[in-house]
This record gives sequence, C-alpha cells and structure tokens, in this order.
Amino acid sequence: MSSSPSPLARPFPALPPVSGVTLHVARAQYKTWDRCDLTFVALDAGTSVAGVLTQSRCPSPEVDWCRKALVLGEARALVVNAGNANAFTGHRGIAAVEAIAGRVAQHLGCQLSDVFVASTGVIGVPLPIDKAEAGLDAAFAAPSCDWAEATAAIGTTDTFPKAAMTQAVVDGRTVALVGIIKGSGMVAPDMATMLGFIFTDAAIAPGYLQAALSAANRTSFSCITVDSDTSTSDTVLAFATGKAGNAALASDDDAGADAFRAALNELCLKLAHLVVRDGEGATKFICIDVTGAESDRSAHRIGLSIANSPLVKTAIAGQDANWGRVVMAVGKAGEPADRDKLAIRFGETQVAANGLAVIGYDEAPVAAHLKGDEIEIGVDLGLGSGRATLWTCDLTHGYISINADYRS
Repeated sequence: MSSSPSPLARPFPALPPVSGVTLHVARAQYKTWDRCDLTFVALDAGTSVAGVLTQSRCPSPEVDWCRKALVLGEARALVVNAGNANAFTGHRGIAAVEAIAGRVAQHLGCQLSDVFVASTGVIGVPLPIDKAEAGLDAAFAAPSCDWAEATAAIGTTDTFPKAAMTQAVVDGRTVALVGIIKGSGMVAPDMATMLGFIFTDAAIAPGYLQAALSAANRTSFSCITVDSDTSTSDTVLAFATGKAGNAALASDDDAGADAFRAALNELCLKLAHLVVRDGEGATKFICIDVTGAESDRSAHRIGLSIANSPLVKTAIAGQDANWGRVVMAVGKAGEPADRDKLAIRFGETQVAANGLAVIGYDEAPVAAHLKGDEIEIGVDLGLGSGRATLWTCDLTHGYISINADYRS
C-alpha cells in the first residue's frame, strides 16, 4: 500500500467473520518490500463458487485455471499473490499455478480443482515457485488473521485497503456478505476490476450463485473505468460456505432470493466504487449518467466514451467546465446520436441542449460543482429509453508518475 492514501479514500469498515472462511497471510517476498504479499483463504467443505474473469485475449494462467475450475462449482481454498501477475510467462507460469494448487490440495486433502489462484503485479515475470511454496508453508503455519490484514496483503499500487459488507435475510436467517478488493490502475470494464473476492455464509447452488454474480457484475464492475486498460488478471470470485443453514438458493423463486441478489448487487457496487476512488492519481470521483439512448447497450458505450476520454478527465482534474469535450466524446462513440437533441448537465446545472449552450447559461454553479470531489455529468440523447450509469475518476499528473515508475 502507498503511504499517501487517495483523497477519495474511505475508512476500512467493521467486518464480521464469515463462518467457513479462515484467512491467513504470509511474506513470499515477490518484491523487495517489507509486507505480506501472499494470502491463503481456507474454505470449509461444501463451499460453492462463482466467478467473472477478464475478457483479455492474453489472460494469465491463473485466469485460465480459475475458468476451468469454475465449471465444477466447488471450492476449498483461495491463494492470492501480490507483486507478480505471472502473466505472459509461458510454461513457467503454468507450472507455478499447478505447484501452488498442488501444495494447497495436499495440505487440505482436497482436489486440485478446489483451489483457486489469482496473482497481480508486473506482467512478464514468472512467479518464482520456491517463493510461492515457502510463502504457502508460512501461511499454513500462521495464525488466522482479520479482513484488514488480508485486504492489505492483496494490494499493489492501492493507496488504501478496500472492503465492504452487506446482509440479507434468506429463508428466515440473516446471512452476511463480505467483499475485499484491490485495484487502482489497469482498470476497464471488460468485467473490470483487478482482483475482488466475495464471501458469504449463505447456502447457494453454484449455478444460481454464478447467475447472481454475473448479473451484479453487469451494473458494477463492468461499469467502472480508471484508464481504459483491461488487465490480464482481472478476477472476481464469490464463495458461499452454506454455514448459515438456510435452504440452498437455487432459483429466483426460493425464499430470500430477491434479498440475496439485492445484497450482492449492493456489495459489488460498493466495491466497484472503492476501486474508482483509488484510481491512480485520482482527485475526483465522477458519475456519468446517460439517458435517452436508443438502447441500454448504446447508452453504456456512450458512457464509456466519456469516461475514458483523456480530454474529459483532464478537464475535470483542472476544474474546467469544458462541456464541449463531452459533446466530442458522445460523437466519437460510434453510437446513434443527434446533435440537435443532445442535452448535457454538470451536477444539477443544464449547460447545453438542442445543439447549443442553454440561453442564459451561467458557468458559476458548474465551476462550484467542479471544485468538489464528487462530480456528476448527465447526458440525454433524446432518442429512446436506453440508459446507463458509469463511474470513473479524473486524470492527473499523479497517474503518470505512478505508472512511469511502476517497475522501479
């Protein structure tokens, strides 16, 4: 973790233990830093798992491993390595994942496919198997730790540990949902965080957990962007231990299914927002609300065009009410748009409509809005009922400094 938290940071919340989940951290020393960088999570037998993974065509072997293991829907362990993405590392990278899974499976007496692995950090450097195995042995022997320690251990360029919780009543029982996440750069919505892990004590069939997570992803992790770059390693996994004792959720008709989905949606959105708040160099949290598009998909693409525009993001960083850059971003999106129906607002102030600035436009309230750290941009296409909301951050010199020095 950086020594200087983002100005948009949120305090670490009080999180309850989740029955069936045991956390351990250790120092594998993947980089020359004085911190824990390996997280081992032991999960009780009977745990269901679901996941959403990067759409990158150059995924890490960890992503490939998880994608295959998810088909079976069962989990006994999670291992997270920080400081080395183990991506684009050929057979050596694959061997490292197999070695990790094998050592954990032997330790727990479970199947290889029950072990999920994720890694984050520099691309192109093979994960050292000797360090991974030594780190695992240290984690096996270490006492259990709390959520804050586990969250800190999975971070890389993160400036603050990010976690959230929600609850739901399912089949008459209150179930907990706890999520931890890391992500600060190389974040774009092709699912789109860096690494996120969700744990619940609810009993949920794997297929239903997957459906619920995929749906939650579409309005959370796939609606954020920091820099338009999709990681090789993006992974969000959800684990349901079943320890709450509810009748297992298997369909939307089951008691408490709606409540669980709502809690999962809320949790994913909280986690996604935390990633944006820790965007590398960020000083502004930006919400982009697109309405009136021909379809929801079209609205989403237009919102992304705005959210990823360096010109829009630098204008917000400079507190410049340059709404012409928003017009530009709408026009370049390649989606249906009519210049003479387009309307734009900053905060509550309408700045442009019907192809030109509004009559009597006063920039003062917009300038005041842009001085805050929570910025809202509204765009109405005036074409249909399609809508989407996306979240991003501004683009500052800090982003360049962090990424120019990343490997040093």
